Amino acid sequence: MVADLFEKALNRKTPLSPYQDFAHGYFSFPILEGEIGPEMYFRGKKVIVWSINNYLGLANHPEVRKTDAEAAAQWGLAYPMGSRVMTGTTKYHYELEHQLAEFVGKKAAYLLNYGYMGMLSIIDAMLDRHDVVVIDYESHACIYDGTRLHMGKRFTYEHNNMESLEKQLQRATEVANRTGGGILVVTEGVFGMSGDLGKLDEIVKLKEKYNFRLLVDDAHGFGTMGPTGAGTPEHFGVQDGVDLYFATFAKSMAGIGAFVASNEPKIIRHLAYNMRSQFFAKSLPMPMVIGAMKRLELLKTKPELREKLWTIVNALQGGLKKLGFDLGNTNSPVTPVFMHGDAYEAAHIILDLRENYNIFCSGVIYPAVPKGVLLYRLIPTAAHELEHVEKTLQAFKEVREKLEKGYYKVSDPMELLRKYNIQPEQTYW
Repeated sequence: MVADLFEKALNRKTPLSPYQDFAHGYFSFPILEGEIGPEMYFRGKKVIVWSINNYLGLANHPEVRKTDAEAAAQWGLAYPMGSRVMTGTTKYHYELEHQLAEFVGKKAAYLLNYGYMGMLSIIDAMLDRHDVVVIDYESHACIYDGTRLHMGKRFTYEHNNMESLEKQLQRATEVANRTGGGILVVTEGVFGMSGDLGKLDEIVKLKEKYNFRLLVDDAHGFGTMGPTGAGTPEHFGVQDGVDLYFATFAKSMAGIGAFVASNEPKIIRHLAYNMRSQFFAKSLPMPMVIGAMKRLELLKTKPELREKLWTIVNALQGGLKKLGFDLGNTNSPVTPVFMHGDAYEAAHIILDLRENYNIFCSGVIYPAVPKGVLLYRLIPTAAHELEHVEKTLQAFKEVREKLEKGYYKVSDPMELLRKYNIQPEQTYW
């Protein structure tokens, strides 16, 4: 008997399905209103926002807003129409690619419409069934989904564990020797959830023993790491050891799009002709291209933005550590705050922070972190001020005291919503 596909889908248990009705409209799919910045409005109340990856504060920078508006007025949002390979290429696309490649110390770069689909397609275009891919266990979903398209062998090494990576490289080498394939190692420059850095210097050193190419996803490192903001490879001084460098515009650049760069222009051309998610998609619209140029200009010419970011990062992370909070191994602006409790306590803390302390941050629970672990991720930006940090430190101090006293214990999740008189937002779906 053939099952009804909709009924089957609705009955399937996924990691988030137990929470979707309770969480929707408040904990998930929340609506933040007002101009993007350190303070916005949530359900009519002004809150300090620590959940937006606007690292350099460019989202509402006056020069960025002016350039975006002028580009939209001049070109509209449709131009150029078509994919890059057909009718979607302009001299401005090439110029932005040249500027990006030069900034990150590479010979060539190619624009991507979206980071997620771009990374997925890079992995797909680089590998055939004879090749082997080796990735860090805590890699972003786009990396995992890229490897799922791969028809050959794939291995995962323990997070940032070089002994584990070497073991997987040995296995990968055995396979590649049999198949005649190559090996691609993929890691992140800055891991977006934990904030720790991929050990790029140690991975590059392994090239002395093993024959592989290295792809680095530096979405959170581009613009924030390194002496000039050129990313995590610059931070470690191993730019030449990274074969494919990938970054997005969605974080430091406060825009849409991404790019991949390499010291081998022929590989960039290979990707341009073989990344299916880009080849068969409309080109990046002109206002986003022109806007990205302005953002890159500010990133290069205004180091004070990065300096301000790190002032806020050091104040926030230093203050939390002084209060005894566990921030894991972060060495980047990403600020994870670890506590212990169950999923309902996690939700209760979020409610208390938003409703009583006017603090908006993101909470993460199992299966993204182990059972019993609560993770609150804060994203400092150059737009924040020290007074935002002080208010947040005081709030977290009081919240931890409540957690230790059992204040947040609750057996029924709906009881939480009733307690705070919260009506989940209604959407058309």
